[in-house]
Amino acid sequence: MQMKPQDLLVVLKILASGWPGSYALLGLDLGLSPSEAHAAMGRARKAGLMHPLENTPIKTALAEFLLHGIRYVLPAEPGSMTRGMPTSYAAPPLREQFSSSENDDVPVWPDPDGERRGYELKPLYRSVPKAARKDAKLYEWLALVDALRAGRARERELARQIVERRLNYAAIR
Repeated sequence: MQMKPQDLLVVLKILASGWPGSYALLGLDLGLSPSEAHAAMGRARKAGLMHPLENTPIKTALAEFLLHGIRYVLPAEPGSMTRGMPTSYAAPPLREQFSSSENDDVPVWPDPDGERRGYELKPLYRSVPKAARKDAKLYEWLALVDALRAGRARERELARQIVERRLNYAAIR
């Protein structure tokens, strides 16, 4: 079994907003077909990120994956300058921790409706900008994931602290 990016998208959506009640609704929220949402949930369960009998994430497993594995399993793919939706340290909840002006090049998901120019950071899945616009909590989780995937040391460290706090995870160091 190989984990796919949409598997993490499904887990983060459920973490952010809870189980919507059906795979059809989950898929609609994320730009996936119901069968894609169902398959993603199955792979997430096999990977140990979702409870095998409930539609809830296993927070300790998710924290370990995000903090220690995401950079290797789903590496970031930076690209050229483009218009898009801010992510990583340029989006909530990290944006307030970093000073940037409108002229700074920040990471963005390519999006024709994007409000900011910056360097492209390929999103986990093609529908991420649309899904993030619909759900502010999901947007924050996706931005934290991008900071962990592509951020510099300070950005990764702040993202790590927020993820640990939100998931009530105390890693043994």
